Amino acid sequence: MFFEIACFNLESCLIAQKAGAHRIELCENYKAGGITPSENLIIDARKNLQIPLFVMIRPRGGNFIYSDAEFQKMKLEIQFCKQNKCDGIVFGILNSENKVDKIRCKELIELAKPMRCTFHRAFDEIENPDEALEDVISCGFSRILTSGKQKTVTQGCALIQQLITIANRRIIIILGGGIRSSNISEIKEKINAAEFHSSAIISGETADETEIKKLLATL
Repeated sequence: MFFEIACFNLESCLIAQKAGAHRIELCENYKAGGITPSENLIIDARKNLQIPLFVMIRPRGGNFIYSDAEFQKMKLEIQFCKQNKCDGIVFGILNSENKVDKIRCKELIELAKPMRCTFHRAFDEIENPDEALEDVISCGFSRILTSGKQKTVTQGCALIQQLITIANRRIIIILGGGIRSSNISEIKEKINAAEFHSSAIISGETADETEIKKLLATL
């Protein structure tokens, strides 16, 4: 089993690595749910991390339907991550019908190679998750981060297990949304998952080392 920690600052990255996290999802702006981190933060994180670094590519908070200008900005951000030897990126683009924008997603995945790509919780905004799953797979994503269309994984357990079954190892489903050491054992009893995602934030916007160790101890 694998644990990814969402980090909103360099301090969190260093704490997560020290505590034994397997991968970092780097972003900024905790209140917005994460947006693309600054270039300086990406550089500092890459310089200080030996574990895999995936960077959020999201030009702003709010919905996941982007203008042409925002799409071009995402391209530049991906190129920067590639130049600085990041291991992967995390993004999701929807079209005007609130479905996976397969054309734009495929273009960014091609641009990102050889970095791996995770489709983030934009997935949970889509009405038909079974259709969205096939769309994301067809685009070439390696992973989907989801809380099962609910606020938390605990509430979305049934759908997540359904998605894992349908995916049948064609893509990795990462569980993310309200995962804490206090509920992860219960979640694992209900869902046969390989990867988990948490900010491990107890207060403020910085990961808590003790919380990360408690989470990892359950794996």
